[in-house]
Amino acid sequence: MITCSPPRLKTEPWQRELADAVTEPAELLRLLGLDPAQLPPLRPAGGAFPLRVPRYFVDLMHRGDPADPLLAQVLPLAAEDGPAAGFTCDPVGDMAAHNDHGILQKYRGRALMITTGACAIHCRYCFRRHFPYQDHSVLRHWRYAMQTLRDLPGTRELILSGGDPLSLSDDRLGRLVADAEDLPHLSTLRIHTRLPVVLPTRITAELVEILSRSRLRTVMVIHANHPHEVTADLHHALHKLASAGVSLLNQSVLLKSVNDDADTLATLSEALFAIGVMPYYLHLLDPVAGAARFDVTLRKARQLLEALRLRLPGYLVPRMVREIPGEASKTPISGL
Repeated sequence: MITCSPPRLKTEPWQRELADAVTEPAELLRLLGLDPAQLPPLRPAGGAFPLRVPRYFVDLMHRGDPADPLLAQVLPLAAEDGPAAGFTCDPVGDMAAHNDHGILQKYRGRALMITTGACAIHCRYCFRRHFPYQDHSVLRHWRYAMQTLRDLPGTRELILSGGDPLSLSDDRLGRLVADAEDLPHLSTLRIHTRLPVVLPTRITAELVEILSRSRLRTVMVIHANHPHEVTADLHHALHKLASAGVSLLNQSVLLKSVNDDADTLATLSEALFAIGVMPYYLHLLDPVAGAARFDVTLRKARQLLEALRLRLPGYLVPRMVREIPGEASKTPISGL
């Protein structure tokens, strides 16, 4: 009797790298040659929102430096579980803006799709670290999510978010983009992703082909916070997207002990521009529970913005903004 096995799905190199991410604090410290005694008390392994960081990103960190700005973004500290006044589980009002079946609509003309809860990296300041993805990802309610978008005829732009939409396979993304193209009122597709920064191999030839042949104008907003994240590998990956007509922007988060000085922020803007990416937003920290250690005062933020305006051309100064739940748009922060 002949037994037919189901076809084996092809695993891409980036997916193997993703599966091999560092998930234990002890291993991360060993790779960096650090002693736990050099650091504040660490959060116990496991539990909600555990450590996750690709080895590519670990390789960008400076060995032996407990204050490395890339390490600071991912290392889970015990202090995260302590209370902090004003820091909540839903700091930007996602749940109030939730429309239905993974669709959020906060601003006129735009709809945001929670594509997945998966991410290549767990940034400790993530404003959705407490988001109930199991209930609100479109993958669980795909047909209904698309119907929700059809019923929003004034929506011209679809924003793919998560988690990270590029955590999805090219096949799934291709089907998502194809379904979006069938909605006549949509003209623009915007993808918010950190994956090219932390795993540049994610930009595959198939992904480039999917975006290049789409009728939708495509904008990719990457997320780099520090100039050490802007590498030749990232440049190579993004060049393929730019050659396919994808517009490239960057958004950063202002983070204490990571990028809260004018030299770092100016160098970041210049490094991004050198690889064809325009600085877009510099967000003030969303007050999410667990991230209080990254908070930068409004006074210092304004001083940094003024310093950037004095040393950079206007097109390289990102718009400093804060998201206030219920407001009709992001709130700009003015200088001194």
